[in-house]
Amino acid sequence: HERIIKSFMDIIVLSELRNRPMSGYDVISYIHNKFRLLVSSGTVYSLLYSLERGGLIEGRWSERKRVYTLTEKGRKTIETILNANDKIKNFLLSLLKG
Repeated sequence: HERIIKSFMDIIVLSELRNRPMSGYDVISYIHNKFRLLVSSGTVYSLLYSLERGGLIEGRWSERKRVYTLTEKGRKTIETILNANDKIKNFLLSLLKG
């Protein structure tokens, strides 16, 4: 369970950022509440910095925290991934069946 969540955490974060801007703390809380998994702040902030360097999200300071939103590139990327849902399911099933 933990490995799957961590492997797909970029997709999880991008998907949730479609709904609302989030800080690193918000991401940690969201993953904990939704998946019952406590991820480290180092894991989350490393991912957020990577997504920001890739141009998928943009961080801005709001009071004392950095809040992230999707860029246009991020929005297009997550829509493409979510639209490929059936292809991803079939790929994972083929991997698991051996």
